[in-house]
Parts: sequence; structure tokens; C-alpha cells
Amino acid sequence: MFRFSRLGSVALAASAIAVTLSAAPVPRAVWKLPTIAPTGSPWHKALTDMGAAIDRDTAGRVKINVFPNGSAGGESAVVRNMRANQYEISLLMLSGLAQIDEGFNALGVPFFFKTDAEAKAVQDALTPLLDKRIAAKGFHLLAWTNGGWVQLFSKKPVKTVDEIKKCNLWTADGDVKMTNWYKANGFHPVALDAKDIVTSLQVGTIDCTPSSAYAALLLNMHSFAPNMLDVHIGPLVGALVVTNQAWNALSPDDQAKVTAAAKGFERSTSTDIPAKDAGSVGELQKRGLKVNTMTPKDSADFYAQMDKLIASMRGDMVPPDMYDAARNARDAFRAKK
Repeated sequence: MFRFSRLGSVALAASAIAVTLSAAPVPRAVWKLPTIAPTGSPWHKALTDMGAAIDRDTAGRVKINVFPNGSAGGESAVVRNMRANQYEISLLMLSGLAQIDEGFNALGVPFFFKTDAEAKAVQDALTPLLDKRIAAKGFHLLAWTNGGWVQLFSKKPVKTVDEIKKCNLWTADGDVKMTNWYKANGFHPVALDAKDIVTSLQVGTIDCTPSSAYAALLLNMHSFAPNMLDVHIGPLVGALVVTNQAWNALSPDDQAKVTAAAKGFERSTSTDIPAKDAGSVGELQKRGLKVNTMTPKDSADFYAQMDKLIASMRGDMVPPDMYDAARNARDAFRAKK
């Protein structure tokens, strides 16, 4: 009897362990997402919503903690730390993305695009190429975002290329090639983290910076740079990227769920934020911003000079194959229109 009871207890214990193991939850992946997006901004809200959707749809197997407002450092530092596997995912603007691969610069060539539609067509055409390029460098492209059109904000009015060249012009810290390109072409770049732009305008380290109108409104930039040159430099593009190590640790099912939530982030931010950007210039004018327009002659001279300057980006700032792919996609779109 004693032996039977002992064996029975062992069997029951083994069964309990088996049941417990089969019911054990899949270990949770906790991803840290640093970004320069301001606290409370639409990007921040959309990232938070995306994280909630991922947590819900994966039944808690994947969780994302968002660190906004550059609290984890500028994009240069974030990319370095992603490579060191300290962060798993980030929302980066083109300057940060280009530090992963310079092919992203094909989407940031000044005055390359005329409309949102052609910029989107080129972005769609380049996405598979960019995803392949960064996969070889340890990253996966999840989704895009669009923040409207970049214009030029300054302390004093500027209307010509020569006047811009006299400014201390913000450029992204860590983007050495862009800094060198500016210098080689007679500009005076000051390389700083994007999170330091407003403070630098305030203290006079810089007196001119590219920005979308909506970002300028969010950051109260007009208080220190009360002039805007009415010229569309290019769309403000960003993307969500995740490290291959974090991505490959997920099951295919969870990868699909994360991708779906990221695409939701892309749809919302690429629609809502450009709409807000379109109305931001008028709101800034109510707050004292002066919008400066060029005369027809100044405009013709401006674009003639810029066409010559941006041509030099091919093979320097932008890999030749990516520059050509972007130009071909843009021209094909224009031909259809």
C-alpha cells in the first residue's frame, strides 16, 4: 500500500508539472523604442497606440515601451545603441536612417519631389531595395511616416541661396557627409542633435533650420525663428526600424501582428500629420510668423543654383544606384500623370 501511494503521488506530481509546462506563457519580448518625437505629439500618441495594439494582439508576448522627446539621446546615439542591442526598435527621421544606410538619402534630396503623390510613389518603389540593404546591416524596415513638407525657418528673412549660405544652418549630428557637403558648397552647417534645435536657436548657436511647419508649431520654433521661406524643400520622412535580433526572436505569427500594428501607425501618421502640417502655416502666422516669398527672378535663380548643387549628391550623399532608382521611379510617375 505504501509503495502504491508513493508511486501514485509521483505520477500525480509529474502530471501536474506537465500541465504547468504546457500552460506556461510564451516569454514576453519587451522592446524599448526611443524617438525624438515630442512628448504628447501625434507621433508619440500613434506609437503608444501601436504598442497597445501589439500588446493586445500578441496576448502580451510583445510589449513596447516608448521613450519620446529624445530622452534616450539623439538619433546618432540611438542607432549606435541599437547596433549594440541596447534598443530594439526606433522611429527615426532620414538623418538617423541614413546612419544605418545612405540609401535612405535618396528620399531626402532637396527639391527632388513636387507633390506628395510622387514622393509616395518613389518611397514605395525604394522600400524593397532599402529593406534588403538594411537587412544586411542587422535591421528590418517596419513602416514609414510622413510629417508634411520641410521649409526653411530663420531668425532673419532669407530669400536667396547666398543669404542661406551666410546663416549658421542646422544639420544632423553624426551625418558627417551632409556636413561636409554643406561646407564644400559654401554653407555654414552646425551639426547638432535634433532635440537641441530650439535651444540652439534661442542661444544663437544656429540662426536657420529646415523644419516642417507642424513640427515648428509643436516646438514653438517661431518664437526664436520668426521667419519662414515659402519653399518646399522636401517631405519630412521617417521610418520604424527594428533590429534583426529582436525581429527574428518573434514567431512568424507575432511578426505578422507587429507588422499589422506598424502599418496602422503608418496609415494614421501619414494621413493625419500632413493634414495638420497644411494648416500650421496659417496658425503660425497668427502667432507672429512672417512668411517670405521670392520674386520670380529670385525663384528662378534659386532653383537653378539648387539643381546644380543637388546633382553633386549622386555618388557622394546618395549611392548612385539608389539615386538612379529614385529618379527613374519619379520620372515614371510623372510620365503617367
